[in-house]
Amino acid sequence: MITLLTDFGLSDTYVGQMKGAILGIAPSVHLVDLTHAVPPQDVLAGAFLLWTAVEPFGRDAVHLAVVDPGVGSSRRALAMRCARGDIFVGPDNGLLMPAVERLGGLSCAVELSDSRYWRPALSSTFHGRDIFGPVAAHLANGIELEALGPRTEHFVPLELPQRDGLAGEIVHVDTYGNLVTNIPGDVLPPHYIVHIRGCAVRPAANYAAVAPGDLLALVGSAGLLEISARDTSAARVLEARRGARLIVEAAAG
Repeated sequence: MITLLTDFGLSDTYVGQMKGAILGIAPSVHLVDLTHAVPPQDVLAGAFLLWTAVEPFGRDAVHLAVVDPGVGSSRRALAMRCARGDIFVGPDNGLLMPAVERLGGLSCAVELSDSRYWRPALSSTFHGRDIFGPVAAHLANGIELEALGPRTEHFVPLELPQRDGLAGEIVHVDTYGNLVTNIPGDVLPPHYIVHIRGCAVRPAANYAAVAPGDLLALVGSAGLLEISARDTSAARVLEARRGARLIVEAAAG
């Protein structure tokens, strides 16, 4: 199985070309599209979405991620095995690191320097098709990670935004306008209020527990505190975007 996460969008043929390069090498592999709607060249957004997505997959999955503003430059191409056993393929720009850490940390990493595992004609602008896709396909076919190039222990770092106790920020706005924070649900007090952009938002068990248009706080599917609005967009109601600050305050029961 190969999962795919990119900033390619779907209005061009880039996703299809990359899949074609993969299937030409591994025709029976199962491809899972995580998303191709990462904001263009937004490595941090891509890293967060990859971090949220990889946990449900089995240890034999290959996760191919391409958000690559440095394509064609001296930035390296990597394949990484995490402690759980999953393999990540992508650019050395920090994109892979939070997800690798989520699955137990790094076990082994190699630089993708052996061109025998690339497409023969290499474009300077499309390494997703010409390097990362073919390498992911060879890995899905069972080639050993160490065959792809020399081991490396040095990577471009990237950390997701860190909270300060119960003070945090919005790290993602999803399709529905839900505001995903960097505060884990398991650190929330039993009763709390979220203060964001001049509003005090109280928790609810689910969207239907409040009136249409009302704001609510709840722990979403990624295990993180989210601010939502029933039947509408919390981002629009609060005029909030990624980076907006918030504070969680303990409340009386």
